[in-house]
Amino acid sequence: MNIELDEGALTKRASAGPSLYFTSAMPKSGVKAVLGILHGYADYGARYAHVMGALAEHGIGSVTIDMRGHGRAGGTRGYCNRFDEFLDDARELKSLVRDRAKGAPTFLFGHSFGGLVATMSALAEPAPWNGLILSAPFFGLALEVPRVKILAGKVASRLYPKLGLPSGLAGKDLTHDVERANAYDGDPLVFPNATARWFTEAVAAQERALATIPRLTMPLYMVFGTADKVASFSQGKRLFDAAGSKDKTFDPREGLFHEVLNEPSWKEIVDPMARWMLAHV
Repeated sequence: MNIELDEGALTKRASAGPSLYFTSAMPKSGVKAVLGILHGYADYGARYAHVMGALAEHGIGSVTIDMRGHGRAGGTRGYCNRFDEFLDDARELKSLVRDRAKGAPTFLFGHSFGGLVATMSALAEPAPWNGLILSAPFFGLALEVPRVKILAGKVASRLYPKLGLPSGLAGKDLTHDVERANAYDGDPLVFPNATARWFTEAVAAQERALATIPRLTMPLYMVFGTADKVASFSQGKRLFDAAGSKDKTFDPREGLFHEVLNEPSWKEIVDPMARWMLAHV
C-alpha cells in the first residue's frame, strides 16, 4: 500500500501539559482530505491503525494522538485536573492535521470519550474542520448511575481526585470479534480504572454538551451501535437531534456494541464514513 507512516512523541507543545504521542498514515500522493482522530477513555491512537489504512485507500490521510494519561502519552493514567486539558490535547491534534493537510479539507473524528472531547472542541473552535464524525460518543452511560454514586464521586473527586475505581470494561462488551476482544483484555496500554476526577469532569462536560450542542453548525455524521453497553444510544440520538447542523447523518448499526470500528463489519462502517467525507470536501 502506498502509504507514508509516521509516529513518535510530541514533546514540544503549544500548551502546557505532558508529552503526547502521535501516529499518522498519509497517502504518498493525491491526498483528498485529512482526518484527526481522538480515541476513547483507556484507549489509544494505534488501536485505529486498521481504520487509518482503510481510509488511505480512499485517499484520506489521518492523524491520531494519545491524549494525556493514555497510551504512550505522559501523565497519570486516566487522570485530568479539568476536562479542558483534553481540549488542549485536541488543539495539538489540530496542529498536526493542518501540517499534513497542506490545504486539503480536514475533518475531526472522536470515539466514545473522544467523541465528547471532539464535540466540545468543535463547538469552541470550529475552524478549520469541514465536518465532525462521532462514533458512539460518550454523552451518557448506557446504564443509569444511581444519584448516590454520582454524589460519592464528587466527594472523592475533591478529596481523592486520583482514586481509581474499576471501570468494568471488558473486551467482550465492546465487540463481537473474539480476537479483538481478547487483544483488548491483554493490551498493556489499556487500563482498568476510571479516576474520580476524570469521572466528575466528564459528567460536567456532558451537561455542557447538551446545553451547547444547538450551536454546532458544521456537517455532522454519527454512527452508533444499537446494542452499545457503554455509551447511551438514546442520549447520543438526543444530542444528534439537538445539534444545530442542517447537514447531519445518523447511522444506527443494529446489534453492534460500543466499538463499532472493531466489530467484524468495521469495513462496512469505514467505507460509508469515507464517502461522506469526500462528499463534503
